[in-house]
Amino acid sequence: MKIVVTGTRGIPNIMGGVETHCEELFPRVAQHGFDVTVIRRSNYVKDALAEWKGVKLMTIASPKKKSLEAIIHTFRAINAAKRLGADVLHVHAIGPALLVPYAKLLGMRVVFTHHGPDYDRDKWGFVAKTALKMGERMGCMFADDVIVISNVIKELIAQKYGRTKNVHLIYNGVSEPEICDYPDYFKELGIEKGNYVLGMCRFVPEKNLHHLVKAFVKWKKTHEDSDVKLVLAGDTDFEDSYSLGLKEMARKNGVVLTGFIKGKKLHSLLTHCKCYCLPSSHEGLPIALLEAMSYSVKVVVSDIPANLEVGLSKDDYFPCGDVDELSRKLGKIIEQPLQHIDYDMSKYDWSKIAQQVTDIYKKYEK
Repeated sequence: MKIVVTGTRGIPNIMGGVETHCEELFPRVAQHGFDVTVIRRSNYVKDALAEWKGVKLMTIASPKKKSLEAIIHTFRAINAAKRLGADVLHVHAIGPALLVPYAKLLGMRVVFTHHGPDYDRDKWGFVAKTALKMGERMGCMFADDVIVISNVIKELIAQKYGRTKNVHLIYNGVSEPEICDYPDYFKELGIEKGNYVLGMCRFVPEKNLHHLVKAFVKWKKTHEDSDVKLVLAGDTDFEDSYSLGLKEMARKNGVVLTGFIKGKKLHSLLTHCKCYCLPSSHEGLPIALLEAMSYSVKVVVSDIPANLEVGLSKDDYFPCGDVDELSRKLGKIIEQPLQHIDYDMSKYDWSKIAQQVTDIYKKYEK
């Protein structure tokens, strides 16, 4: 059975929540005996791979302009999927879902994964927000099956579109942690094990990393003798005034910037951080938070619905946008001995998630 995937920038080692989701999910789907092709956007691909972990890779040109790249690439990807004879087209995210009706007109079976209401993101203007809302509507109304990654999204689409049939709640997942040391990397960054706060995400406005920097600096002003540091791991796809301003703010305040990292570098940072912080105003179900939890790391996150759904203790949340309260919470964690928390991660098992997704595909076996 042939599955073709679009809506992602691509895999492997490409920054983004949808990209991490697809990187973890589809090799496992391929292990179930499915013929899986992921269609990638050329401007993000830095390799010449034709296959990776049993997943076929097809790279198609797309404009590197955030307002156009998703829709143009998805149009080209749907046409390619038709030529490949896809039994199921799996579309990820609400922007690409704008073209679900086009895929249906071509006679294709479509599964749509709703990763979150992206029109709530601060980076989009009125026209883009309108297009994203229309994409959500088209995906929810015309896809054969809809996968949602949180109950918040499930309730949203039931309320907005009356879509309750063939809607499947399948959470984002997280891999087994790779506990490791990387002394040379820590020396390069100028940090010590257990002596830094970690922020790990894309440098976009809705992640509110500027709030994290301000909160940490506020605490630091009253603890100038402390050698605890703030580390921001990540970058942005499109350098803009926000990302440039964030990096400048970070440098001026002695924040450690790692850039986009994966593998041993990231695993070592997760293994040894004092705590992980995600102050965002918008999420679907944050894989970065789940990753931190898988390392038994103490976390402090904003009280938005997607983060609340994870079900952390009340003390792990702070009011979104409240820099003073975030500073207080960070300070409390920093000033305590290093903590490790035994979170229940059972519902975020990628193997179980892959089984749930393949059960949907099997409905369309000829």
